[in-house]
Amino acid sequence: MKRSYLYLAAVLSALFLLAPSSILAAGKTLRVAIIAPSARNDLAFTQSIVDGIKAIQKERPIELAITDGTFVVEDAAAAIRDYAKKGFDLVIAHGSQYGGSLKEIAPDFPNTAFAWGTSADTFGLSNVSSYEAASDEGGYVMGVMAAAMSKKGGVGVVGPVEVGAAKLYVDGFVKGAKAQNPKIRAKVNYIGSFSDVALAAEAARALMASGADVLTGTSQMVVGAIGAARAKRVPWFATQANQTELAPEIVVASQVYKWEVVLKKILADLDKGIKGGRKYQINLANGGIVIEFNDGYKLAPKVKELGLKTIAGIKDGSIKTGNK
Repeated sequence: MKRSYLYLAAVLSALFLLAPSSILAAGKTLRVAIIAPSARNDLAFTQSIVDGIKAIQKERPIELAITDGTFVVEDAAAAIRDYAKKGFDLVIAHGSQYGGSLKEIAPDFPNTAFAWGTSADTFGLSNVSSYEAASDEGGYVMGVMAAAMSKKGGVGVVGPVEVGAAKLYVDGFVKGAKAQNPKIRAKVNYIGSFSDVALAAEAARALMASGADVLTGTSQMVVGAIGAARAKRVPWFATQANQTELAPEIVVASQVYKWEVVLKKILADLDKGIKGGRKYQINLANGGIVIEFNDGYKLAPKVKELGLKTIAGIKDGSIKTGNK
């Protein structure tokens, strides 16, 4: 009996020594901070990352701190540095405009893990991870359906700044619309701002006046565009988060970012002692991007079927959404 106890103790000791750090870290409360440019409940860019962390909180203990509304880059940089000084395990700079600041700050805190997006650049730093969304995929799906729905032969896009995931989405939407109807008039209006709600509304009204009878747009400023579309009862395709509650009578479908797909990988790496140096992407195939239809919108069955077939084609690779 004594020999059996000794054998069991030896086995358990060996398992403990060989166990991956993810097992050793089990039960540890991770301290995660999010710095983002708009409100945490914006039903767009910022809410998508907050929702991602909250989804993971259901599975493991996470102490979450959020500094939102930091559209001014200098304010965001101060928050990033402050969280690192306070010893947070992971600091997420959720905004492509924060890249320059993060590149300067991260080397000062080698024991802190940083992540930022949407981007595919880690600056060659071992404690910086980057994440991006293949937003052109959902954009393509939306474009196909929008072109099929248009009665006037015109669709419109309210874009923020012509960079990153926003440009990917816009380009994907236009490409999908033209794939469905080569004669479609797909007009894009970049307003030069991620946050100017009034300008977004003005852009939407201009697009509708020029013949666009289906609209879409991306970033937190689309609240204004959705309001303008709602006033004219013009169908709207959403991205980043489900925007149905903003205008349930006109939102057709939403491309929803499930950032938890990559956040889980980032945290799993962190458990293993890997603080960065890796790039991650969400897309339709890995479930990081999901198309959610508004059941309250009376969408023609043929259009929905077309959307579902397009999703399947992108997933299996038979439909290419890129612009290269």
